Amino acid sequence: MSSSDHLNLSRRRFLRQGMFTAATLGLNLTLPPWARSGTAANLDGMRPLSGNVFDLSVDKARCSIDGRGGKGILVNGQLPAPLLRWREGDTVTLRVTNRLAVDTSIHWHGILLPFQMDGVPGVTFPGIKPGETFVYEFPLKQAGTYWYHSHSGLQEQSGHYGPLIIEPRDTDPDAADREYVILLSDWTFEDPHRVFAKLKKMPDNYNFQQRTVGEFFRDSREDGFGNTVDDRLMWGAMRMNAADIADVTGATYTYLINGHGPQDNWTGLFSPGERVRLRFINASAMSIFNVRIPGMPVTVVQADGLPVDPVEVEEFQIGVAETFDVIVQPEDRAYTLMAESNDRYGYARATLAPRAGLSAQVPALRPRPTLTMKDMAMDHGEHGGMNHGDMEHAAMGHGDMDHAAMGHGDMDHSSMGHGTDHAGGAARQEHNHPKGPGVVGLAMNPVNRLGERPLGLQDVDHRVLVYTDLRAREKNPDTRQPQRELELHLTSNMERYMWSFDGIKFSEVDGPIKLYKDERVRLTLVNDTMMPHPIHLHGMFFEVVTREGDFKPRKHTIVVKPGEKMSVDITADAVGDWAFHCHLLYHMHAGMMRVVSVVDEPAPV
Repeated sequence: MSSSDHLNLSRRRFLRQGMFTAATLGLNLTLPPWARSGTAANLDGMRPLSGNVFDLSVDKARCSIDGRGGKGILVNGQLPAPLLRWREGDTVTLRVTNRLAVDTSIHWHGILLPFQMDGVPGVTFPGIKPGETFVYEFPLKQAGTYWYHSHSGLQEQSGHYGPLIIEPRDTDPDAADREYVILLSDWTFEDPHRVFAKLKKMPDNYNFQQRTVGEFFRDSREDGFGNTVDDRLMWGAMRMNAADIADVTGATYTYLINGHGPQDNWTGLFSPGERVRLRFINASAMSIFNVRIPGMPVTVVQADGLPVDPVEVEEFQIGVAETFDVIVQPEDRAYTLMAESNDRYGYARATLAPRAGLSAQVPALRPRPTLTMKDMAMDHGEHGGMNHGDMEHAAMGHGDMDHAAMGHGDMDHSSMGHGTDHAGGAARQEHNHPKGPGVVGLAMNPVNRLGERPLGLQDVDHRVLVYTDLRAREKNPDTRQPQRELELHLTSNMERYMWSFDGIKFSEVDGPIKLYKDERVRLTLVNDTMMPHPIHLHGMFFEVVTREGDFKPRKHTIVVKPGEKMSVDITADAVGDWAFHCHLLYHMHAGMMRVVSVVDEPAPV
């Protein structure tokens, strides 16, 4: 282990000990035996609840993370919440009782249902008051891998989340000899509201991986002294940090698989030669993971619960709220399942083994990546030909900026694959140019990055999944061209930890995004921030415009890279009010959320 690794580990231990108060000492472990982990337990995966009627109770409960006691907001006293197994075509009834002192809720992530059952307080229902029981009831119109979680406050960070599997009505084409749910998450012993307060005061509070003098000299040797100085000056002019990959890091987080930290080592057994299905769910509050199983390729067969043409890769990134089903065929030896946080500050890991007691080497964390000018959507040439004064003016989002000069006024919309209406004319476009205190800068030259590898994986010497690898296995249910295009900007003021759409936080928007029943809409997302954002639409799937044609991948969540401009096509077939937000919990809490209202009216001509 290097000296810097020792320093980070010591820092992490110090922070955790400082946050670990006497009130948490001496707690008894209350997890059931099957959930306690290690190689002697959890061998058959998480214990499922199945049937048509379920009783779920939300309460504060004790838990243990890598041997340390803590308290969370748990469902039925379990971390994660119980694995629910449903069957396509059934109607399920879920009686959810709130035993907390505050309101709670459950959102069924990715599930197509009546909006009154969607579980978003203030949007689809009032929430579940303390002591009350709310009955969710809806038919199951789909199959696949999904999950459920609280949509109240910051409860998701405290353990209020669980996996959800819907078995297909007919034969499952991706059936395997054995399967496991692999639920990824992040855990902090701090109160989530304290975490948020720290971010508001100092957004880089948890980032101890800043660029160093040693890196400056290394970059000078590789790129030249002048270029390196220019690079540092430009980042300084923009008041941004190239090492700012994640807001909340391993300085406070322990990364979990099925509720267990790296020391616990959750283990799944297999028999050599078996075809094993792994259902990955990222139920984190803030953490994006790069997932690999050294020595074994994985074949991606489903994304967000829906089948895709099989794609064999050695590594894939999974954004918060995404799910991927993969097939592996392990040999007669143990494997480490490695889920590295995208800032490389920590990892979750598990073991797949043919026999209990076996484990494989855990690979060392790879070097921390840094952002580039491309992530700021600068001109991809030599710094865009801008001097530092121009750079600062553009980046700081001054109200009188020349939007044409910023690459919006003369944008080539044809290159974005905009659709046409039924008459063959151009789709009606609705663009805007956000400004205000919530907008520090606008992307100068946003580009489509769906075919690019995620941050930190650009140069690895093995196959990495990118969105353009995904092709729906079944023809898209609606193949009409878009009738209308909407453009929405992902915006921030990082110094004040403000996150929003179009520079307006959720509490200050003047109304919902209005769609009309069965209207075909192309939504173009422009990421004006330096961070990737997993964007989630409730109640409907969208087609990611990775290509033209009738087999676009259908998803409910898409990670929009920094400086990216990309599009999704939506058929507004679900009347009601639906949440639309960044699934990074503290970003949503800060205001990066809107309501999409589908009205039962025909679209205006």
